[in-house]
Amino acid sequence: MSLQLDYSNEQDKVDIPEAWITRLEQLLQLAGEAEGLTTGEVTLTFTDNEQIHQLNRDYRNIDRPTDVLSFAMQDDGTDELDIIFEVESEDEVDPISGMLGDIVISVEKAVEQSEEYGHSLEREIGFLFVHGFLHLIGYDHETESDEAVMTSKQEAVLSKAGLSR
Repeated sequence: MSLQLDYSNEQDKVDIPEAWITRLEQLLQLAGEAEGLTTGEVTLTFTDNEQIHQLNRDYRNIDRPTDVLSFAMQDDGTDELDIIFEVESEDEVDPISGMLGDIVISVEKAVEQSEEYGHSLEREIGFLFVHGFLHLIGYDHETESDEAVMTSKQEAVLSKAGLSR
């Protein structure tokens, strides 16, 4: 088994070519390889500014749209609610043990940012996806040194995939 990507497209402002999904699967494998992760599942949702604004407000108490949100399934922080599920028998497999989490990307915001930064939308979506993945596995950018680590890891993965600025 390898790292798996499951995605859905809940926006209709931008077409998501199948080649981009193939690229995101490649980025997932490269980022996982760099972090020593070989198994797990990531769910990706493409959305618009209105929906990500609502999620940002509901889950982070930040009342504005953002570019990417990550919801880690393996995070056991003090502010996280426990996930409780029932099993029919002791032999039943834990349904969330392989889930790394969910990444939500506002394609509308990605378009804005790709134009602002002067690179392709594919590169921006790839950047946001790797950024979200690193959050799923515990990286953050609360301090300058943490941000430098994340930025370095993101750029290394994107460069290896040929997605430079």
